[in-house]
Amino acid sequence: MRRICAVNRYVRPVSGTLLRRLALTSIIANVGIVVTGGAVRLTASGLGCPTWPRCTDASYVTTSEMGPHGVIEFGNRMLTFAVGLIALATVLAVLAHRPRRPGLLALAVAVFLGIPAQAVIGGFTVLTNLNPWVVGLHFLASMAVIAAAYALWRRIAEPDGPTVAVVPAPLRALARVTTGVGVAVLVIGTWVTGSGPHAGDHGAARNGLDPETISQVHADGVFLLVGLSVALIFAFRAADARRATRAAVVLLAVELGQGVIGFVQYFTHVPAVLVGAHMLGSCLVLLATLSVQWSTRERRPVAPAPRAVTPADAEAVPATA
Repeated sequence: MRRICAVNRYVRPVSGTLLRRLALTSIIANVGIVVTGGAVRLTASGLGCPTWPRCTDASYVTTSEMGPHGVIEFGNRMLTFAVGLIALATVLAVLAHRPRRPGLLALAVAVFLGIPAQAVIGGFTVLTNLNPWVVGLHFLASMAVIAAAYALWRRIAEPDGPTVAVVPAPLRALARVTTGVGVAVLVIGTWVTGSGPHAGDHGAARNGLDPETISQVHADGVFLLVGLSVALIFAFRAADARRATRAAVVLLAVELGQGVIGFVQYFTHVPAVLVGAHMLGSCLVLLATLSVQWSTRERRPVAPAPRAVTPADAEAVPATA
């Protein structure tokens, strides 16, 4: 016990500013690994390391015989460790932060554990020869980690009081429906990718869905999402919820940009560069959708409890004539 106390005296508390910067770095790093993972698939390097967790049956690292595809795939695997270190640093920073904040540690640990879980799914994509359904799950797992990292980033900036709605209940329900449709669009987007030409390897199978049909379903979902976002803007403005209105406007702008990329890539036969930009756009749509959810509520500081009157206080009160 004495040793622990001695160590604690030399542990410098982490400020809230540093903690939030680490959480933001974790968001950026996880978005970055989605983009680099897309580059692996778009350069047909998905089986550059043909096994997992080793790169080859005889080596954990890439070899010269494997060429640039091996370098690209192995490099993306190494980035996972960098993202994991950032998440670990965030967990340690939460532990060192004073005073302790409820909920932060659970979110930080969720982000940290989500990274190896996502890596294991990535390993299964290799072991299943880039099965398109597993590849899609790999992408969605990254989206879940990004969502947890965003929740941590927002929670750090909030006080520890109770959550209070800032818009009427029907508008909060509309925001939740919009979020649900956004998630559905992400899922269907993985089906579109699994039916398209960029399999990650020239010999990888496709999911068997008709590309035109599933692309139309995806586009219909996008139209619905855009319509709901427009409805949110007008509804929030009517409720005089300025912060929520701004968040909905940003969401609509990101959706429109993502939609333009999607339509251009479809009519230009899905060039790799635009597919990569579309993957980045998917992350931005997710973050903008979560921002709308956060804008419909806020946490308020806990009111200090009234101090009990002590005998010393009573003696300090001057006697009245």
